[in-house]
Amino acid sequence: MNWDDSTDTADGQDPGLPPGGADRLVGADADGEDTAVEAALRPKDLEEFVGQERVREQLDLVLRAARARGATADHVLLSGAPGLGKTTLSMIIAAEMGAPIRITSGPAIQHAGDLAAILSSLQEGEVLFLDEIHRMSRPAEEMLYMAMEDFRVDVIVGKGPGATAIPLELPPFTLVGATTRAGLLPPPLRDRFGFTGHMEFYAPNELERVIHRSAGLLDVDIETEGAAEIAGRSRGTPRIANRLLRRVRDYAQVKADGLITREIAAQALDVYEVDGRGLDRLDRAVLTALLKLFSGGPVGLSTLAVAVGEERETVEEVAEPFLVREGLLARTPRGRIATPAAWTHMGLVPPQQMTGGNGQQGLFGT
Repeated sequence: MNWDDSTDTADGQDPGLPPGGADRLVGADADGEDTAVEAALRPKDLEEFVGQERVREQLDLVLRAARARGATADHVLLSGAPGLGKTTLSMIIAAEMGAPIRITSGPAIQHAGDLAAILSSLQEGEVLFLDEIHRMSRPAEEMLYMAMEDFRVDVIVGKGPGATAIPLELPPFTLVGATTRAGLLPPPLRDRFGFTGHMEFYAPNELERVIHRSAGLLDVDIETEGAAEIAGRSRGTPRIANRLLRRVRDYAQVKADGLITREIAAQALDVYEVDGRGLDRLDRAVLTALLKLFSGGPVGLSTLAVAVGEERETVEEVAEPFLVREGLLARTPRGRIATPAAWTHMGLVPPQQMTGGNGQQGLFGT
């Protein structure tokens, strides 16, 4: 199984998320249950890690070369959506290099002194994993530049004209930064990473492998068709796939003989309101309002949020990204519009005035 641990807060929820983002069954951020279960399922090396073939191959070369030189590995930046395996890869990097790992997060480092305390206590070759690195404070970020490049930090002692900078030498270490928004990283920081890997969403067949592996570790009986059914509703994210697997396991134990077949998986996920494309109640509520109340749009975000009964930020940051990625919703200068695929998925027929002669909906509803 591959996924990230969220290290932003004690309960695993990123405080930057809008309300309702962390308690969804198909939410990609880790909750308390995920954190408790994931440790036993986490792959220990690159061979065991499923998916991300290009990143794994490139990272393997970087680590092998570093071991051959007897040096610490280059600093690594991993970007991608939550739940794709950034934290897992950071732990694998440490294991492959035979080094300890220390885990912290950008929001936890509010002052340069916080970062200096962490850096000064690192051992030679240690891996420092910095999650959500784009949310680190600016003073700490500027201190990190020198630490990454010269393995040195200047500690300021005193205030005002009498302040003195004391240089502090650091042992060689490897920084692994993880971010869900690589575009927010300033170029000077991004350029100091020797290797940058972008984590892609998983294909269904890769998620099936993740599910089969996790089922074996959890002692769950699952058929190939059952794994395929769960994989198809997992939004291309291993963390979601494993969460759905646990819920289907519960259903199979209570309602069936414990064996997960395609029928059992479909029935279980229908109970949890996760449909065949991975849409949940919130996603369908957004599409239903857009289609039935506003004839497919265009409609403003605030109006759509009121119709759904959710906050504007929840609709924009929690529901819309997946709907856009699935080609069910489009953002236009005039507002949100539903695509022909949305009408089809919801089992509705678009109004005549919303389609052209070829049956395709116009971009602006004309």
